[in-house]
Amino acid sequence: MMKNLPKIFISLFLITLISACATNLAGRRQVILVSEDSAIDASKQAYITTLDAYDKKGQLDKDPAMVKRVNQITAKLIKQAMILRPASQNWEWSVKVIDEPETINAWCMAGGKMAIYTGLINKLSATDDEIAQVMGHEISHALANHTAERMSVAMASDMAVKLYNSTIGDATGTTSLASAAAQVAITLPNSRASESEADEIGIEIAAKAGYNPNAAVTLWQKMAQASGSGGLEFLSTHPAPGNREKALNNLIPKMMKFYQAAR
Repeated sequence: MMKNLPKIFISLFLITLISACATNLAGRRQVILVSEDSAIDASKQAYITTLDAYDKKGQLDKDPAMVKRVNQITAKLIKQAMILRPASQNWEWSVKVIDEPETINAWCMAGGKMAIYTGLINKLSATDDEIAQVMGHEISHALANHTAERMSVAMASDMAVKLYNSTIGDATGTTSLASAAAQVAITLPNSRASESEADEIGIEIAAKAGYNPNAAVTLWQKMAQASGSGGLEFLSTHPAPGNREKALNNLIPKMMKFYQAAR
């Protein structure tokens, strides 16, 4: 009987994985241990917790002109995201500008909870088209349910547990294990498949919103140039495969039709 236990456990594990599979917007089968609804709920709390630290230090939405610029760009992207995936019309979309001049980063949690750092805009001298590409890429991670994938990884490791345990003594006592996993998820690297999906979906969203798809290439060229100067957190969570620029260039002719129609 004891000899059969490993086989029983393996069978149960495989059944769990099969039942946890889902197909995302890009048509890829994902192993999801956290439902998207749960990921969205957890991300709401994680978003508040993450931004609260910046808010207390006066690093949130400091520059009205920059905030207006980012809001105008993301509003157009969100409109296209809702068309591409109608379920996202029910999301509580939000974007914040975090004033960290040396940090080149941006992210989007499940349910459309976004942030972009001033370092990305200023250090890269990012154009509106390039900001649209990076935020379109981030939005695509949420649309393709990549947050739930990374939360599943976080919850299967001890990272989220450690973060959760560190907050138990917190006076607010509001951090759940799922919320901790959502916070950890934005620090984990995306898979190559996730990055390719976000590239393809993001460049399409941006083009349909009226932003030049060529900026997807110039953005990554700037990222590559900045990677040697430090502070480039973006590449730690968004690993850049060597053929990324070529793949984006191959997408541009098709995307130009969307861009020209939007213009």
